[in-house]
Amino acid sequence: MTRPPREVAAVPRAQIKDEKTYQALRREGASKEKAARIANDAARSSRSATGRKGGKAGAYEDRTKDDLYREARKIGIDGRSQMTKDELIKALRDH
Repeated sequence: MTRPPREVAAVPRAQIKDEKTYQALRREGASKEKAARIANDAARSSRSATGRKGGKAGAYEDRTKDDLYREARKIGIDGRSQMTKDELIKALRDH
């Protein structure tokens, strides 16, 4: 039996500083952690400043599998030891 997709709750939470941005990111498929991190940063500074932050690290494709594994371990991605380099890249991007 397949369950229908769950709606994102619209209940304000104290730890989320910009609920509107959080909800939009969740609807786009961002994880709860990633959506909260972006929404809280946008509330702290500005949305445009938050959008300009990225791009300082090199591309995941240029890193070794061991580097990607260490990064996945640091942020707690489950199943990382069985992942290929491409799977690690996808997991890190989706986290």
